[in-house]
Amino acid sequence: MAAAPIYLDHQASTPCDPAVVAAMAPLWGEDFANPSSRGHRPGLNAALLVDQARESLAAALAIPPHTLVFTSGATEANNLAIKGLCEARLARGRHVITVATEHRAVLDPCRYLERLGLSLTVLPVAADGLLDPAQLEAAIGPSTVLVSVMAANNEIGVLQPLEAIAAICRRHGAAFHCDAAQLVGHQLIKPLELGIDLLSFSGHKFYGPKGIGALVVAEDLELAAQIHGGGQEGGRRSGSLSTPLIVGLATALDLALADAPGRAQRLGQLRDQLWSGLEQLGGICVNGALEPRLAHNLNVSVAGVDGSRLHSGLRRGLAVSGGSACSSASGEPSHVLIALGRSRQEAAASVRFGLGRSTTEEQIKETLAFINQLLAKLR
Repeated sequence: MAAAPIYLDHQASTPCDPAVVAAMAPLWGEDFANPSSRGHRPGLNAALLVDQARESLAAALAIPPHTLVFTSGATEANNLAIKGLCEARLARGRHVITVATEHRAVLDPCRYLERLGLSLTVLPVAADGLLDPAQLEAAIGPSTVLVSVMAANNEIGVLQPLEAIAAICRRHGAAFHCDAAQLVGHQLIKPLELGIDLLSFSGHKFYGPKGIGALVVAEDLELAAQIHGGGQEGGRRSGSLSTPLIVGLATALDLALADAPGRAQRLGQLRDQLWSGLEQLGGICVNGALEPRLAHNLNVSVAGVDGSRLHSGLRRGLAVSGGSACSSASGEPSHVLIALGRSRQEAAASVRFGLGRSTTEEQIKETLAFINQLLAKLR
């Protein structure tokens, strides 16, 4: 049996922490009651666990507990934030601003609203992947109801200037939505203190379970519900809450933030070691700014090789991706790299390395040796 590939795709998904699995385990069978069933003790116990998890998450994000809306993940949270805010503010304005390098879970809802008659501005980024706040200042106006800019890019890992963006939005009375799926659990973020009105995140990006995430909604911000039914989550998101997933989400964030500083330092050193070795192979360039960037991300383009042959060869020994896991099945080159000015050929021959807790120095050395041998064949 062939050896398992070295897993370097932690931005697509992370393994669930064993302590998180243990925290969820009794809630699948023993304590299975619906937290909305408050007419009996099992339901009240489930509701208490949900309340405790909500308070734990709120403390980690420095927000009031009631501003947290549980969702199935960041994609749903993004849809609720974007469509819900714009529907609630139709009488105030119909202009939305976002950025060309956003995740499809932001771009697609924005384009959906455009098809319904709203005006959409998609701002470009510089070659380093960063938004120039001056371009936002020039695009925003009295009819702008929402600006959506992600915290950390899911492909190239660059960190956008959130405080500057928030300040511009405040001056113009526009709500600021931030997809923080790649940042939460890796760096401490206090969205309301930064001036972020809506913040999305997802558990499986920081060693929690899949199928659970949340949306932070600033005080007194009106949203139109996108899922109607039982009126859970203050009427903003109907559907029975999953006690085990919510407990898992809170446990995962506590654990992730506890080791985030040391993890970032260690993975940043391994990332730099990986880049140094790749650079020595020649014909390889970094996509996006090296700073500011997530410590565990490296995205490179490889010259002189066919993209499909490159990735076919890579998957024999490495679990890496050519872009977003959510759009890789389409076979289209990364829209993020195209926005940076890469050609379709360069984008197709690009690799995202996502390091994680399990990544070791020995794995980085093995990765470099494997890529060196592969490029010798392909070139």
